[in-house]
Amino acid sequence: MKRLCLFLVALIAVSVTAQTKRAMTFDDLIGMARIADPQVSPDGKTVAFAITHYSLATNGSSSNIWLVPLAGGEIRQLTFDQRHNSSPRWQPDGKGIAFISSRDGESQIWTIRIDGGEAQKLSHISTGASGLVVAREGGSYVFSSEVYPDCLTDDCNKGRNEQAENSKVKAKLFTTLPYRVWNYWKDGKRSHVFVLSAEGGEARDVTPGDFDSPPIDLGGSQDYDISPDGKEVVFTRNQDPLIAISTNNDLFLTPAAGGSIKKITENPANDNQPVYSPNGRFIAYRKMDRPGFEADRQQLVLFERATGKHVNVTSGFDRSVGEVVWSPDSKALYFTADNEGAHALYKISASGGTPEMLLGTGTNRNLTVSPDGKTLVFTRETTTMPAEVFRMDVNGKNLRPLTTVNKERLAGLEMNPVEAFHFEGAGGTRVHGWLVKPPFFDDSKKYPMIYLLHGGPQGQWADQFHYRWNAQMFASRGYVVAMVNRRGSTGFGQQFTDEVSMDWGGRAYEDLMKGLDYLVSTYSFIDASKISAAGASYGGYMANWIAGSTGRFRSIVSHDGVYNPASMYGTTEELWFPEWEFGGTPYAKSELYDRWSPLKKASNFKTPMLVIHGQLDYRVDVSEGFQLFTALQRQGVESKMLYFPDEGHFVVKPQNAELWWRTVLDWIDQHSR
Repeated sequence: MKRLCLFLVALIAVSVTAQTKRAMTFDDLIGMARIADPQVSPDGKTVAFAITHYSLATNGSSSNIWLVPLAGGEIRQLTFDQRHNSSPRWQPDGKGIAFISSRDGESQIWTIRIDGGEAQKLSHISTGASGLVVAREGGSYVFSSEVYPDCLTDDCNKGRNEQAENSKVKAKLFTTLPYRVWNYWKDGKRSHVFVLSAEGGEARDVTPGDFDSPPIDLGGSQDYDISPDGKEVVFTRNQDPLIAISTNNDLFLTPAAGGSIKKITENPANDNQPVYSPNGRFIAYRKMDRPGFEADRQQLVLFERATGKHVNVTSGFDRSVGEVVWSPDSKALYFTADNEGAHALYKISASGGTPEMLLGTGTNRNLTVSPDGKTLVFTRETTTMPAEVFRMDVNGKNLRPLTTVNKERLAGLEMNPVEAFHFEGAGGTRVHGWLVKPPFFDDSKKYPMIYLLHGGPQGQWADQFHYRWNAQMFASRGYVVAMVNRRGSTGFGQQFTDEVSMDWGGRAYEDLMKGLDYLVSTYSFIDASKISAAGASYGGYMANWIAGSTGRFRSIVSHDGVYNPASMYGTTEELWFPEWEFGGTPYAKSELYDRWSPLKKASNFKTPMLVIHGQLDYRVDVSEGFQLFTALQRQGVESKMLYFPDEGHFVVKPQNAELWWRTVLDWIDQHSR
């Protein structure tokens, strides 16, 4: 009898727990605390990191610096501000932290003691500071700022900015490409690297000239560094005459005090993300081999400062190197890389060899190493867990969280983890995908499905808590969610990545259709008559291509997608991208632009379609969305367009994001129920 009573109590507890859980809502998603940038103190006892909170009420966000013991324990808030406080960097003595703050209206470098007290403003540059790096010795600060290249003083930059802001004439005059990037206009400005002494004062521009340092794109997590002794700065720059068609980023050296600039790489393709070794002997950096290709394999190279010798330590590694950090003894390097649906952690000896995978699940970023060389600290996330700070022994053992800031919110949500599946894609190639089941899943029922299409085209669906394309949010209204890493995806070898270029609607489309065949034939709980597709960027392109190629979907969502590759070429800022992907310009290689153009298939459009685009999207111009919507309306295809006058390629404002999710899910519901 006692055993029966205990069983009934346990059964009731499980039932009550199940009833108290619920599906995720947008309020849950926007309410998650977003952790980033963990940094270990010089004494190895404390980790500083940033937490960002988004607010629907203010339609904005705020971030602050927090601390947690490396051994584990309670987290402690260090800064208290309603604006943005980010990029915590320990001062060499470990008694204080430097960080970037906009607390007085502009982004500047501030410092604060960890034992309390008021923050002190250190930099006063009128153009603002970002990308903070601190020298290991002496505490000099390195940062970047957008300046007018012909201005030699901060007063000059300040005057030019004030003149432009106060002028009643808002016309723009430009004479070169690119004149805008992502979601902002260049307006004649260049990004330069500055050095500021530990005592403050006037910051020195150490990368003068009419060049961007760091470059406009194709860089790494940081594209400059300062030597351990604080005497030299390495930075990334593209000096080609027309950078809109060039991926030729190179590395340069200059004294931290300012002076002559020396180029140290001659590779005609992309070199980026330089990092000094702690002993000062090497500079590690990433390199690509093929000029003009932004998704070539990133390889890890060591530059020996004394001899000028370059050694590629990952030449035989068929993955693309991501973030890179050194071990404190300068004998090994740790890095991240996409690998089969994960963003994994690796270790490699500075003398070369085969990289060792330390952690091959989830999405792991913001990597750093404790000063004693025994512990890795990083952020980790999965489809069911937003990013938290984790620690792990450098041998890959004893993985555990240091923070659980979203624990209470997550505890009330019913979510299912991703499940991997594989199938034969185009040409019999093995293709990977992820499946997420809806909340309160019952395998005896039939469920509609949402087929998500990732962008890039080079990229991957990872086991990740994605805030813009969150699998749990798509599943929340009772949908199975499927995500296929089709041809062009990263993390499956460079050849697999290469096979989307100049073949946009070919093998990638075939992979997706074969994946769909596999899903409906393998999982009896998927209702094959109620499947919708949704994607953004290249995923939006694929949504458009699907609309003209098949009638298998009940509805389609196309966000910031390419509709007419030829017109996209004439309005995008990075011309190297379409020229590589389509083999040249549209007036020299019109055949490929036409062959893979959804415009050419527009007469086949029949599926109800939601079109979404932002006015400030300079990567895929808003005209692509307008053209697509016009074609749908002109032919009487059920369609709707969601237009954001204040968003770029990504929807980032909380109230806009709320409208985005509501409109997308309502559209799919309308055609799947």
